[in-house]
Amino acid sequence: MNSHAAFEYMSMIETTSDVQNKLLLRREITCTFKGLAGKLKKLEAVDMIAKQFKLEGKVIVPIMLKNHTGRPMISGTFYVYDDEKLAREHVKPAIFKRLDKAKGGGEKEEAKEAAPPAEPKDSAEKKEAEPGKKEEKVEKKEDKAEKKEAPAEKKEMKKEEKKEETK
Repeated sequence: MNSHAAFEYMSMIETTSDVQNKLLLRREITCTFKGLAGKLKKLEAVDMIAKQFKLEGKVIVPIMLKNHTGRPMISGTFYVYDDEKLAREHVKPAIFKRLDKAKGGGEKEEAKEAAPPAEPKDSAEKKEAEPGKKEEKVEKKEDKAEKKEAPAEKKEMKKEEKKEETK
C-alpha cells in the first residue's frame, strides 16, 4: 500500500477507546475504520494505526479486526508494546505466527515474480525430450497389457492343475 493511499484512509479512522494498561505495560487502542470493509488487511491496519498515533518504533499487535454486518466499517483492537519480547510473552503465539506468515507471504510472491520459470535453453533439447516421453508412454501401455495377460495365464494354469489332479 503506497503512502498516498494510506494518507487518504487516515481520516476514516475513528478512535473508540485508547487506554494505557499499566499492569500489562501496554496501550490498548480500539478504533473503527469506515468504508474499508472487505478491503483492509491486518498489516495495512497496523501501518495506518502507527501513522495516525505516531507509534513508529513500537510493536503494534492487531488482536482483532471485526466486520460489521450490513455496514461498510471494521472495528479493530490493537495492543501497542514498547518491547517485542514483552509482547510475545503476553499475546498468544498463534497471533504472531499469523502475522509472520502474512509478512512472509508477500516476500514469497515477489520472489516468484522476480524469478522466471525454468525452461530448456535450446529448442533441440525440447524436441529430444518429447520423443522420450512418448517412448515411456508406449512402454507403460505394454506393461499394462502384460499385467492384463498375467491373470489370464494364471487362470489357465489353475485349470490345467485341476485336470491333472482329477486324472
